Amino acid sequence: MEITNVAEVVDECIQKNGNTLIPVLQDIQSHYNYLPEEIFDEVSQKMNIPLIDVYGVATFYKSFSLTPKGKHIITVCMGTACHVRGGQRIAERIARELEIEPGETTSDMNFTLETVNCLGCCAIGPIIMIDGEYYGQMTIQKAISLLNEYKAKLKEEEADDSSKS
Repeated sequence: MEITNVAEVVDECIQKNGNTLIPVLQDIQSHYNYLPEEIFDEVSQKMNIPLIDVYGVATFYKSFSLTPKGKHIITVCMGTACHVRGGQRIAERIARELEIEPGETTSDMNFTLETVNCLGCCAIGPIIMIDGEYYGQMTIQKAISLLNEYKAKLKEEEADDSSKS
């Protein structure tokens, strides 16, 4: 993704959230799917916050990413309840299927695979979350089927985009 209109994006996010840094950074990340380096000086100057403090917040919270993420973010719960029910095996199988490790993004920028300590849904674990949507009582077969659905949607979107050109 090309980083354009940095000043405009930052202005819009500040206008929407006021002078509150975390929501501003959250909106910027929603726009770009990560926090590009180009935004930090702009945010610092426009919000009158020292650059080191902007970086400090962006690097302190795990929800912020300084590296580009895929169109679809897959999060596998590794908490105790999910782990004993197969969460680790599910994460390993998804990683093999996507040919990446947890914390990485596919080369086509379609998928990012993450693991977390808990998603707070222990009763219906193992859990995976894709783009903020929770999928419970997951099995390896269900996870691969779900992944294939997302892959099919991406192919449909690509076909629609190429037919419009």
